[in-house]
Amino acid sequence: MISLEKEVQRQLEILKTGTAEIIPEDEFKEKIRQSILNNKPLVIKLGLDPTAPDIHLGHTVPLQKMRQFQDLGHQAVIIIGDFTGRIGDPTGKSETRKPLTEEELHKNAETYKQQIFKILDPEKTRIEFNATWLSKMNFADVIKLASNCTVARMLERDDFAKRYAEERPISIHEFFYPLMQGYDSVALQSDVELGGTDQKFNLLMGRTLQKDFGQSPQIALTTPILEGLDGVHKMSKSLGNYIGVYESPREMFGKAMSLPDELMIRYFELVTKAGVDEIRQLEKGLAEGSIHPRDLKMRLGWEIVCIYHGRQEATEAKEEFINMFQKKEAPNVVPGFTPAELGADDNFKIEVVTLLVNAKLAPSRGEARRLIEQGGVKVNDLKIIDPQAVLALSDEDIFKVGKRKFIKIVM
Repeated sequence: MISLEKEVQRQLEILKTGTAEIIPEDEFKEKIRQSILNNKPLVIKLGLDPTAPDIHLGHTVPLQKMRQFQDLGHQAVIIIGDFTGRIGDPTGKSETRKPLTEEELHKNAETYKQQIFKILDPEKTRIEFNATWLSKMNFADVIKLASNCTVARMLERDDFAKRYAEERPISIHEFFYPLMQGYDSVALQSDVELGGTDQKFNLLMGRTLQKDFGQSPQIALTTPILEGLDGVHKMSKSLGNYIGVYESPREMFGKAMSLPDELMIRYFELVTKAGVDEIRQLEKGLAEGSIHPRDLKMRLGWEIVCIYHGRQEATEAKEEFINMFQKKEAPNVVPGFTPAELGADDNFKIEVVTLLVNAKLAPSRGEARRLIEQGGVKVNDLKIIDPQAVLALSDEDIFKVGKRKFIKIVM
């Protein structure tokens, strides 16, 4: 039978892996110990404002950490911020955010629930909407809540401090966001709250309010901000360095294969379900040279696709990638277009730029020309170098853009 201290240490090692900061760690260790002694799961809180329903892997990092808590027997509670979402989290924003309508919030919330259960065990997850308690507060309750924090403390937040120094507007209602998020912790009596490093202020506000309400303060556990596929900047759709949760298996796998080698272990830790011991073995094999970086990256791509699409799709995506890039074959399924659909004339002739835009291989004519000039466009494996080129289309012509986009002509 495993001893108490060994079990505490086991859980601590698992939960510390892939974290940025645990505040304070000694209290966290004691909470785990008391949880085991009393056979009482810790209440683990993660708040999501349903403001962006289409999430990418960067958004899933705290969800993967919550799944680890679930697997260790603790209670996961997802807070859907249908009330706080009416304000919008000001974290990292240089101006006041436009509030969402109630209809938008609930539509986005349903999408979020579909996405998070790709990672979390739905049987072990509680979903709560914070309007349940926040909407019932009267003005006296709000004043009492606000009395727990000073303006000076609020201005310790980087985003508020920068906006104040630059004389950008800060609306009074934005100060209530961290107070409301903190009050969610009071309502739940949470033991641990998860969030990205940019949420540290809000997580610590929960500790402050719990103390003021006579509760044992929660642990603030922050997870790293995931670097994107460029290996430099934060994963972001605006930078185009992301892997989207709803992307196709082929696209997900292909993007994973473009990840810099030095980020592979970090991705295993932050966005896959691989265990700590297994990750350490992979890291050791990579360092010793017994595991080839290409093979490890394929394993990573398979693990990511498996989470969101299943084992069969992950295996097919891997095999298709091998056929495309190691055996130099086209993928098994290529979207087909007739010349008319692409805008060709009666003689099946068409400008390449027009074809790329109409086939959605490029978002604009300018981008299409840039792709051609950079050598990123091929027809039947021959590179097109002239942005002004006009081609006569033939049946079964294969157009390739970049590394992963294909279409074929169907006459």
